[in-house]
Amino acid sequence: MLDRITASMSSLAPAEQRVAQLVLEDPRRFASLPVSELAERAHVSKPTVVRFCRSMGYDGLSDFKLKLMGTVSEGVPYIHRSVDVDDKTSDVLVKVIDNTVAAFLKYRNDASTHAIEQAVDALMTTYHQRGRIEFFGAGNSGIVAQDAQHKFFRLGINAIAYSDGHMQVMSASLLRPGDCVVIISNSGRTRDLMDAADIARRHGATVITITASGSPLAKVGHLHLAADHPEGYDRYSPMTSRLLHLMIIDVVVTCLALRIGGPQLQPMLSEMKDNLRSKRYA
Repeated sequence: MLDRITASMSSLAPAEQRVAQLVLEDPRRFASLPVSELAERAHVSKPTVVRFCRSMGYDGLSDFKLKLMGTVSEGVPYIHRSVDVDDKTSDVLVKVIDNTVAAFLKYRNDASTHAIEQAVDALMTTYHQRGRIEFFGAGNSGIVAQDAQHKFFRLGINAIAYSDGHMQVMSASLLRPGDCVVIISNSGRTRDLMDAADIARRHGATVITITASGSPLAKVGHLHLAADHPEGYDRYSPMTSRLLHLMIIDVVVTCLALRIGGPQLQPMLSEMKDNLRSKRYA
């Protein structure tokens, strides 16, 4: 990305060149500053900053900064090294957190909004038809499945989560057309999840998969939400992949909440929160 900015320098207007120079001097700092301070540092107007971002092919400053931060994080080899016995706590902090942030930004840049919209449409159809919504996962993905169930329940949507392979296969056998199952797996190669997906499809249920692109599980579902994160245990991928899957669930649930809307949703959520608060110890 920085090479492309450098190559485009001669074709930019003088004011835009000053913005480009600001990016090249300190990409991380550029990504963290508001438009007013960027304009002041480059001695240009705020619209010029936005115009530069659009001339580089981005929707605006926010889009440019997100892509820039993702590019910078992905391009720093330090954060992708495994923890060393000589690492200080500060080194570990940077390696673990920066690697996770880089994974999130990569997903933000690569995610298919069309696939997310299709998944939300499928879940909304099941919700309106009062069909069954279920979440399957194993290991870390089983924790994500439980979290998804809780989030759906808070919206007043009945959902079930299973992390046991036998329960998943039995439950998939009971699914019917109009039902929907979301199957979550980082590797997409877990045998029980594959069997459950195959059974659910044969029974006419809609199968949504949250897993790596090109994995066996990705090819089994009707809809696929790509969650690509390498399985390198020296890069803390079990925790990072779980957080990535939780973030995808958050996006889907937020879209569902906006679709459901209505005057009854906000009072229901407020009452739920008040009731929970009243049960806490002083």
